[in-house]
Amino acid sequence: MIGALTAAQAMVAATARLRAAGVPDPARDARVLLAHAARIEASRVTLIAPEELSPEIAERYDQLIALRAIRIPVSHLLGEREFYGRRFRVSRDVLDPRPETEILIEAALSEPFDHLLDLGVGSGCILITLLAERTSASGVGTDLSEAACLQASANAVLHQVQSRAEILQSDWFGNIDGQYDLIVSNPPYISLSEMEELSPEVREHEPRMALTDEGDGLGAYRRIAAGVPDFLMPGGRLLVEIGPTQGPDVAALFQAAGLAHTRIIPDLDGRDRVVFARMPQ
Repeated sequence: MIGALTAAQAMVAATARLRAAGVPDPARDARVLLAHAARIEASRVTLIAPEELSPEIAERYDQLIALRAIRIPVSHLLGEREFYGRRFRVSRDVLDPRPETEILIEAALSEPFDHLLDLGVGSGCILITLLAERTSASGVGTDLSEAACLQASANAVLHQVQSRAEILQSDWFGNIDGQYDLIVSNPPYISLSEMEELSPEVREHEPRMALTDEGDGLGAYRRIAAGVPDFLMPGGRLLVEIGPTQGPDVAALFQAAGLAHTRIIPDLDGRDRVVFARMPQ
C-alpha cells in the first residue's frame, strides 16, 4: 500500500479492492478490518478517519485486505464472531455462528430446562449461550471433530460456563449417557448437490463435515431421530436447525420416531429454520 494515506483514504482504496474481488459487503468489511488493524473498536473508525495511518497499521491493514480479497471470512481474520450478544472465538475448524441460529436459541429459552445436550457442538455457541442464559442448567456438547471440541471448551471458559458444560468427542449419540430435557442440534444439512452453490467463504473455509452429509442433506436428522428416544426425557424437547426446504421431511422423521407436537419455526425472513418436537409423557 502506498504510504501516508489517511485512514479514510485507505478505507476507500480497500473497499474498491474488495468490490473488485466480488466481496458482498466491501465497505463494511473494509471498516471492520481497519478497526482490527488499528486495534480499536469499529465504532471508533470515524474518529481516526482524517489521520494518517502509521506504517505498521497500514501494513497490517494491507495484509488483512489481501486475505479478505481471496475470500477468507472476516470472522477468521478477526478470530471471533458475535452471537446472541456474546463474542465467540472461531477458526476454520468450526462452523461460523450465524444470526439465523438465534431462532433456535429463542425457541429453546421459551421453556425451562435443566440438562441439555447439543449434538455437533462446533464453536459451542448454542450450548454456551443456553447455559449462560440459564444459570441453573448444565449441559453436554458433542462433536466428531477433536478440534471443534477444543474450540468449544475454550469458549466455555471464555464465557465462564465450563463448570456446567461437558464437551465430548462423539459420533452423534455414540458416547452419550443419561437423559436430557432439551436436545438441540445445528447439524450438517446442505446436500451434496447444493455445495457448489455456496459462497467461497463457506465452501472453501468452513469445515466440510459441518456443512454436508455428502448425501441428500437429511442424513444427520435420520441419525438424530433414531437415537433421540433413548436420551430425551418424557416431555422433553428436541430442537434442530434446518435448511429452508427441509421442514416437512424432518418433521416426518421425528414423528416416525415417536415424537409428538412437531412444528416448524420460521426465521425473521419467513423461511423455515427450526423443527420442534416433544417426547410424549
